[in-house]
Amino acid sequence: MSRAPAPVTLPRERALALLTDMLRIRRFEERCADLYGQQKIRGFLHLYIGEEAVAVGAVRALAADDAIVATYREHGHALVRGISANAIMAEMYGKREGCCRGRGGSMHLFDAATGFYGGNAIVGGGLPIAVGLALADRMQDRSRVTAVFFGEGAIAEGAFHESMNLAALWRLPVAFFCENNLYAMGTALARSESQTDLCVKAAAFGMPAVRVDGMDVIAVHEAAREAVARVREGGPCFVEFQTYRYRAHSMFDPDLYRDNAEVETWKARGPIHNLSNRLKADGLLTEDEFLAIDADAAKEVEAAVAFAEAGSLEPVDDLALDVVAGAAR
Repeated sequence: MSRAPAPVTLPRERALALLTDMLRIRRFEERCADLYGQQKIRGFLHLYIGEEAVAVGAVRALAADDAIVATYREHGHALVRGISANAIMAEMYGKREGCCRGRGGSMHLFDAATGFYGGNAIVGGGLPIAVGLALADRMQDRSRVTAVFFGEGAIAEGAFHESMNLAALWRLPVAFFCENNLYAMGTALARSESQTDLCVKAAAFGMPAVRVDGMDVIAVHEAAREAVARVREGGPCFVEFQTYRYRAHSMFDPDLYRDNAEVETWKARGPIHNLSNRLKADGLLTEDEFLAIDADAAKEVEAAVAFAEAGSLEPVDDLALDVVAGAAR
């Protein structure tokens, strides 16, 4: 016997904003998959389909001037942070109208104006950067929080332990947000970690550590708000969001390490319909309203595709720009 959906604990407008952001990410990622098949987007591509609740709930818990450091699966975080779909899609196309003039591509979105300090292709590579940003804020008496997103695979890296240790030792304002999707590329957590309780690992550094259902955007949002408030008061915090990616690790991944039944089980807990069903059950959303929000998200993405298609490539003469000393202008 199925249980009734849990009541929505947020005001309607805030809950609808979270739903809208998740739909924007889903439609953006699905379109990127299509464009990759058409060879419009090249190189590596890591999709966020299924994990939308984490980026939306956590990023929306941050203040506008807080900093974000992400992974190579960062399109959703960038969208929610405020980088336009146009600038992100143009970057995916390698066009100079992109947020990094087409030089970063899918894995290296960056926008200082919104405090988005980059995706990072190195597993765990963003962790020391986040600690450095937080140390700079502490030294300059800024009240900013730095949120760093990383997968559970990064916990096997030395950079994770070094970063956690320094953040705890110096009481730096870092929110460590672990997106545990169970598979570090294609390796199940239990096959790579002797201790699979990630909060136990984090607690060893003397900082608060909590585990959250990463498929429930409201649970993510509330946990992230509490974590950010705790960090702002004076010390780091670790949050493990238990989530799942529906697609393979990347577009090159044959996805042979898990069976379809497992994927379908997680899809039944999908974050978008998890929230939309709860809103409908509470009388806060109709099906027509849901379809209208979804249609607007699709229109935004198609406009971004058109923007990227109309964009331009950097001239060859600019290849050394910002790379070779003296070439900047």
